Amino acid sequence: MIEIWGRKTSSNVQAVMWAVAELQQHYKRYDIGHRFGGNDTPAFLAMNPNGTVPVVSINGGTPLWESGAILRHLAALYGDPPFWPSDVNQRCVIDQWAEWSKINIAINFTMPVFWPLVRIPAEQRDMQALTVALQRLTRFLNIAEQQLLRHPYLAGPEFTLADIQFGHILYRYFDLDIRRAALPAVEAYYQRLTRRAAYREHVMVSYQELAV
Repeated sequence: MIEIWGRKTSSNVQAVMWAVAELQQHYKRYDIGHRFGGNDTPAFLAMNPNGTVPVVSINGGTPLWESGAILRHLAALYGDPPFWPSDVNQRCVIDQWAEWSKINIAINFTMPVFWPLVRIPAEQRDMQALTVALQRLTRFLNIAEQQLLRHPYLAGPEFTLADIQFGHILYRYFDLDIRRAALPAVEAYYQRLTRRAAYREHVMVSYQELAV
């Protein structure tokens, strides 16, 4: 049994939930954070001193935090090739793209693009900063575009952990009312992801409760 602390509208929680579902593991999730609170209690901070979600415990073991580390741990425990290869060189390529996705896509989307559009009233937004942020994000998405022109998935021909880290951002990216660059390979890839039941259940989640 995998226990997961974190609200379903957290993008990092969504990545973990999507992975758990793809790996067909049993879980129990607790609503923590944002409107639910609970992430500043002594009990929660004893699990994660940062007060952030998700936190995961597997079979009552040591609580784990930081979504990237959690995803790699889940993959190592439950993932088979090609999702998480046993060959260290093949695995490194997948880990490379997973790390790239978190550092260059998730970080450059969530705080500078998603939050201003969802959490700041339109009349108070810094549109110049938002434009610059979208330009920066697009430069990295163009790297994914070139990769996806060569392969159906981010790290190669098969669905892997790298797609969890990259793909979980795309629902919000394509759902927001923004001017997007033409990225046909990324868009076709996103459409493939939407046909996965686990993606629809755990990633394509309304974020309206986060809006101002």
